[in-house]
Amino acid sequence: MDDIVLYGADWCGDCRRAKVWLRENNVAFTEIDVEHDEVARERAIEISGRKNIPVIVLPDGTVLVEPTNAQLAAALGR
Repeated sequence: MDDIVLYGADWCGDCRRAKVWLRENNVAFTEIDVEHDEVARERAIEISGRKNIPVIVLPDGTVLVEPTNAQLAAALGR
């Protein structure tokens, strides 16, 4: 399974929560900091159609924006 990509920022509470959940469930992911990378920020907006973060892109192309832990679990079959 390819890595999940999480577009987020250190100051974002939902981003921190999602990262904790992914780590606790041993889900590999690549974090992209949109706070310090304007290209990444624009890419996250392009992917999601919104300015909300985190934007999480699953290997199958599914995009989750500000998912709850339950939504992450459901999307990842956990």
